[in-house]
Amino acid sequence: MPDTEQLYSAYKTIMQKAADLNNASAVLGWDQEVYMPTKGAEFRGRQLATLAGQAHELLTSDDFGKLLNELSGRQGLVDVEQNNVRLSLEDYEKNKKLSAAFVEELSKLTSECFNAWITAKKQNDFTLFAPSLTKMIALKRKQAELLGYKAHPYDALLDEYEKGATVAMLDPVFAGIKEQMPLLLARIKSATQVSNDFFHQHYPKQQQWDFGIDVLNHMGFDFEAGRQDISEHPFTTTFAPTDVRITTHVNENNFASMLWSCIHEGGHGLYEQGLPEDQYGLPLGAAVSLGIHESQSRLWENCIGRGKDFWTYFYPRLQASFPEQLSYIDTDTFFKAANKVEPSLIRIEADELTYHFHVLIRYEIEKALIEGTLETEEIPARWNELYNKYLGVMPPDDKTGALQDVHWSHGSFGYFPTYTLGSFYAAQFYAQAQKDIPGLLEQIRKGQFKPLLEWLREKVHTHGRRYTSEELCERITGKKLDAACFMSYAEEKFGRVYDLVNSK
Repeated sequence: MPDTEQLYSAYKTIMQKAADLNNASAVLGWDQEVYMPTKGAEFRGRQLATLAGQAHELLTSDDFGKLLNELSGRQGLVDVEQNNVRLSLEDYEKNKKLSAAFVEELSKLTSECFNAWITAKKQNDFTLFAPSLTKMIALKRKQAELLGYKAHPYDALLDEYEKGATVAMLDPVFAGIKEQMPLLLARIKSATQVSNDFFHQHYPKQQQWDFGIDVLNHMGFDFEAGRQDISEHPFTTTFAPTDVRITTHVNENNFASMLWSCIHEGGHGLYEQGLPEDQYGLPLGAAVSLGIHESQSRLWENCIGRGKDFWTYFYPRLQASFPEQLSYIDTDTFFKAANKVEPSLIRIEADELTYHFHVLIRYEIEKALIEGTLETEEIPARWNELYNKYLGVMPPDDKTGALQDVHWSHGSFGYFPTYTLGSFYAAQFYAQAQKDIPGLLEQIRKGQFKPLLEWLREKVHTHGRRYTSEELCERITGKKLDAACFMSYAEEKFGRVYDLVNSK
């Protein structure tokens, strides 16, 4: 009988071999969205399906299950090893419910669906996406049944991105948004609106790109362990903590498009670069959840990047890059413009407050699709109805409506709620960071982000998946997720932007 050390070594070898396969898939997926020629789609789908199937077989084999069960009952494992085995056994029991054939089918359909989405968005025609999306929805319903759930089929898909999240947990969160957010929005609406017209001048692509790289360097993104590229929809992917890829989208007539996506994806990238290298392929070398991942991007994008302190340092540099466009705009005007609140059509360009209604709309549609009360061909009409209801705007076409996001083409049902959870976690973490780091705001005003990044490394990144999202939040802040913290942050920030101090 092998000793515990030998068994753990065998476990580690299998886990890292599966990680190699998954990360090879990630390279192909990154290439698919950044550089792949259109005609490569069919074979790329096959290649991705093959790798996904092989990785799944490794991690669901009976022998691997026996190894995990044997290890879980062994003495002699150190704390890190115990947690890796515990989490891998949980993953095994979940993965075992999906056959290799199902995983390959889902991977192949994802490639087909993504390419159909690209075509449909370019031609502004949802009907070109609908057939592939219908197949994807059917497969995700099947996945929910295979994984199992107690109350709602959507719960099984939510758990893939945010462990423990359920409809019963999220419904009150979104009910709170529907109840509280309109009160703040009404006060803002009655105030004098700020202008961000100067964002919509001509900003040459290369200068935008160079400024984005400068910001990322200051944030601490390691370009020897990562890179940035252009894609249709900004995203982050990783092949190891030493090889993290982020993308942005440049619109020469809307500077904000590149700016916020660059900082947002940079936050994701910093998290991935901060995961422990010695835990590659193991649970303690992976991110906690999508909600915590979003907390990192939202903290950098909104709490930091849209803050007055950030622009105290960066705005003179931005003016130097774009003197013709910004020489007549002062820092305070720019700060207010960066935080303009106004209902809009595009989620990734939405302001920090109305953004949550964009997420709410997708959440309600996804629940209906998975439970079978809404069918694919009904999506555009329902989408438009909800945008009119919650935001008072009406999409003029499919490209700015139901085709705007890539997520459904990836089969990522259950993903969108993590955006709102991440914003709430971000506000809570940022409040705690200000308590823990002496002079944090002054450091930000000087463009010094190393202390903040080191705090995030210690509090969040280094733990991998050791804790659940709520456990991690409680360790960092002393309490579980508290939506009231976000509302306090929003009241203070937008009170400054719209001079609401005396408008209650």
